[in-house]
Amino acid sequence: MGTRCGAPGGVGNNGRVTSRTAARAARLDQVCADAVGVARGAITEVDASDVGEHLEVIAEGDRLVTHFFESHLAGYQGWRWAVTVTRVPRSRHVTVCETVLLPGPDALLAPGWVPWNERVQPGDLGVGDLMPTAPDDDRLAPGYVLSDDPAVEEVSWELGLGRPRVMSRDGRAETAQRWYDGDAGPEAPISTAAPRNARCGTCGFYLPLAGSMRPMFGVCGNLYAPDDGRAVSADHGCGAHSEALLTAPEQPVEELPTVYDDSEVEAVAVSRGHGSVESGEPAEDYGHS
Repeated sequence: MGTRCGAPGGVGNNGRVTSRTAARAARLDQVCADAVGVARGAITEVDASDVGEHLEVIAEGDRLVTHFFESHLAGYQGWRWAVTVTRVPRSRHVTVCETVLLPGPDALLAPGWVPWNERVQPGDLGVGDLMPTAPDDDRLAPGYVLSDDPAVEEVSWELGLGRPRVMSRDGRAETAQRWYDGDAGPEAPISTAAPRNARCGTCGFYLPLAGSMRPMFGVCGNLYAPDDGRAVSADHGCGAHSEALLTAPEQPVEELPTVYDDSEVEAVAVSRGHGSVESGEPAEDYGHS
């Protein structure tokens, strides 16, 4: 209603009174403001060394003030002890209302609370853990009711019918993008290091998925591949491609006989060095000097 002047409102309209009361600032009671010792003595939850200097005092209302003290508690950097005191009218006896530890302007605070379904990360689910899915999960869409025809049911389960919920279009698109951008896509380190033509879509161990995921994703069935049993994109790749090591068969080389041409051989006389024994001379005994 504000504080504008004008004719009084109807019955029950106390806007003018409320605005005047709220606008009046509380006056600091000097008796309560001087009771620093009383306020400090009220902090009994911790040792006296954990209570630091007196920082300030503020008025909360008539004869009601709060004293702030520095906190030395480990792990509570920037926090302050707040002690609220009061007194009855025409009395100088100050009593303590409450004591609490509050964060200051530069306090070290814990991160804001995040719901569990927003904190959970891929791989957090362990053995025995349960992770319920919200009824309004955008990744799921309602399925179809069961049929009384066994022949229809045999095909329906293959198509995803009969289940209470199936993946929605948004859910499939989100999953496909996550797989494609992760270790199952073409930019994964193992894929970029593989030969250019070693793509999963042309591998004999590639098992395509069904439905709308079929053109883009399949499951690796190679026992020796690092992605065995995992969904991979068609343009993913690795060194275990079924055709990666396929090369032309080796052709045996025919061994040719060694041929010597005497016409190309030139006789060369070899001179003997000093002390050599000629071939026509008798052999010498061992140990000659």
